[in-house]
Amino acid sequence: MQFISACKPPLKFLTMAKNKTITVKGTAITVLQGETTDFISLTDIARYKDPSNMDSIIQNWLRNRNTIELLGFWETMYNPNFKPLEFDGFRNQAGLNSFVMTPKKWIETTNAVGITSKAGRYGGTFAHKDTPLNLLPGFPLSLSSISSKNSSDSKPMKMTG
Repeated sequence: MQFISACKPPLKFLTMAKNKTITVKGTAITVLQGETTDFISLTDIARYKDPSNMDSIIQNWLRNRNTIELLGFWETMYNPNFKPLEFDGFRNQAGLNSFVMTPKKWIETTNAVGITSKAGRYGGTFAHKDTPLNLLPGFPLSLSSISSKNSSDSKPMKMTG
C-alpha cells in the first residue's frame, strides 16, 4: 500500500475496504470506504440525471474548463505527484469542441488521485469526498461532511441541500 504523506487529508491509493450507501436528494449514492478516506460515486450522481448516458455525462463534466480547474487546484493542494504541465495542457484545451476527456485519461496523464475508476460489477467513476463535486446542479458542491463515523453500514445517511 502506498501513502501520499504530504496530503492534507491523507490519501491511500485505492485499497477500499467496503462500500456504503448514502441518500442525497432521494438518490442512492455509493461511497467507497477506504482506511483513511471515502470516494463518492460520480456514476451514481450521473445516473440520477440520465441512466442511459452516465458515461457521457461524466465525460462532458470533465470537458468543462471550470471542472478541470477545480480538479487541478485540488490535486495541486493534496497530491505531490500531480503533473502540473499535463494539467496545463488540459486546461488550455478545456471547453473546446474538439476536447475529449475521460476519467481514465485524466487519471493516467496527470497522475490524479482525486478521481478514480473501477471496472466491473460494482465499478464506476468515483471522486474523493473533498473534491468539488459540481457534476449536477442541485447536488452539494462538496460532500466532505460525509463521515463514516456519522452513519452505519445498514442505514443510508440522508443529506439535504
